[in-house]
Amino acid sequence: MASYHEQGSDHDSSPNEKEIPSNSGYVLDNRRRAALAEVDNAKFSWFHAKVCIVAGVGFFTDAYDIFAINIASTMLAYVYYTTSGLPTEADLGVKVATPVGTLCGQLLFGWLADVLGRKKMYGIELLVIIVATFGQAVSGTAPAVNIIGVLVTWRFLMGIGIGGDYPLSAVISSEFASTKIRGRMMTAVFASQGWGNFAAALVAYIITAAFKNSILEAPATTHIHVIDKMWRLLIGLGAVPAVVALYFRLTIPETPRFTMDIERNLDQAATDIQAVLAGRQSHVDEDAFIQRIDAPKATLADFKAHFGKWENFKILFGTSYSWFALDIAFYGLGLNSGIILQAIGFGTPLTSGTRKVYDNLINICVGNLILSAAGLIPGYYASFLLIDKWGRRPIQLMGFTLLTIIFCILGFGYDKLTATPAATKAFIFFYCLANFFQNFGPNVTTFVIPGEIFPTRYRSTAHGISAASGKLGAIVAQVGFSKLKDIGGKFGSNHFVKHILEIFAFFMLTGIFSTLLLPETMGKTLEELSNEDQKDFVKGTTTKPPAPITDVV
Repeated sequence: MASYHEQGSDHDSSPNEKEIPSNSGYVLDNRRRAALAEVDNAKFSWFHAKVCIVAGVGFFTDAYDIFAINIASTMLAYVYYTTSGLPTEADLGVKVATPVGTLCGQLLFGWLADVLGRKKMYGIELLVIIVATFGQAVSGTAPAVNIIGVLVTWRFLMGIGIGGDYPLSAVISSEFASTKIRGRMMTAVFASQGWGNFAAALVAYIITAAFKNSILEAPATTHIHVIDKMWRLLIGLGAVPAVVALYFRLTIPETPRFTMDIERNLDQAATDIQAVLAGRQSHVDEDAFIQRIDAPKATLADFKAHFGKWENFKILFGTSYSWFALDIAFYGLGLNSGIILQAIGFGTPLTSGTRKVYDNLINICVGNLILSAAGLIPGYYASFLLIDKWGRRPIQLMGFTLLTIIFCILGFGYDKLTATPAATKAFIFFYCLANFFQNFGPNVTTFVIPGEIFPTRYRSTAHGISAASGKLGAIVAQVGFSKLKDIGGKFGSNHFVKHILEIFAFFMLTGIFSTLLLPETMGKTLEELSNEDQKDFVKGTTTKPPAPITDVV
């Protein structure tokens, strides 16, 4: 690859042309392009792997904390309500609090990362998650304080931290990745979500098995004390991977694109790129003179002007609505898998007393393990293998199309698919297939595309808006599921579940049309995708270098 000195050599060597000042827009533009080319064409290195691991641990933690409530809610019901399910309002509260907090966190941290920097915000969101997770694990009840209210508060705060992880991890991994591997890097980060989901079910299974004798041998009225320890362990262990990753989050370098295009410090960005590619720690000279380049600056007026153009607004709308439609089904299923498993009679215990309590918890854990291993995790890695070969847009279109068909089968064929034990196996197969094509489909691509397709100065903010739209879908799904699932039957009958699955099919259909608004991002640099002319992107400098010091005789 030619360096910026070589790119400008024609002008430097020509005796017939006037020498171009080093701070001219032409030279600085060439320097910027050459520096970006270093990143875009870099070979996969240990640094890239480190970014994937550090960002991935965050998503592992996020998914664990979000989906552990599936099983913990059943434990809470046994402890505080002596039933196998929480009352509708309590169940809705503990499950919807996290998506509401996540929505707020995505908007807040997405904006802050574009204003203050990716590095300054990275790690703060993990601290919020750690504190809120620990707070849940030690929550209690009192005459003036209900345990559900306390958990809702902590889970809302945890959601804010989880929300910050989405735009930060997406943008950091995309801005450090080379063009050829960017999709796989971002998918590898996001795939940790599947392992977090699986780990939540596995840890719940291990805890339940470990306390088996304590549950079975406890008197009928005191086994709740055992289960009280279990749900606290299940939730509290979610803080462990976050603590492990915290140091690396706080010490990850700033992305060169932020330094270059938002701080407008081209010299420091070029230095950082060389250090990162060489595997060294970048050094910032606090006393060095900073020459700011004259490049487009993020302002409210500029934001309105950029997204006021249809060619830019349709992309933001496309990424936002696609994520909204996807999360209607993804979280509608994910946060209610225990309810669906019970609704179809999967592993319904025939025993009674404390034995029935134990069997029910074990069955829910096993069911969630099957759903994760058979559908969620394989789907992520199918996307990983093909996202930089087939493309983002085809995978998203294929996913939405097949999900429309699968949810139609699950919804309209619900009665026949749950009529007999043999038919129930077919229902589980299609349910796992839905999980597979959510992840080998829009669940991955709705995360990847917004991290690539917007200008650097708005990349994190726009990703946050897109992700927040998704969480709005999760909230709608959870509230809708909670309020609708028993319509037409008695409480706990889950009579309306089949119609909810039909509603999911409708939203998958709408996702096809929003995907058509999006361009393909595979194989293009982030600057090519920004919808901005990169020629003369840098106009010059906004500051002049200090005058040279001369000796006074």
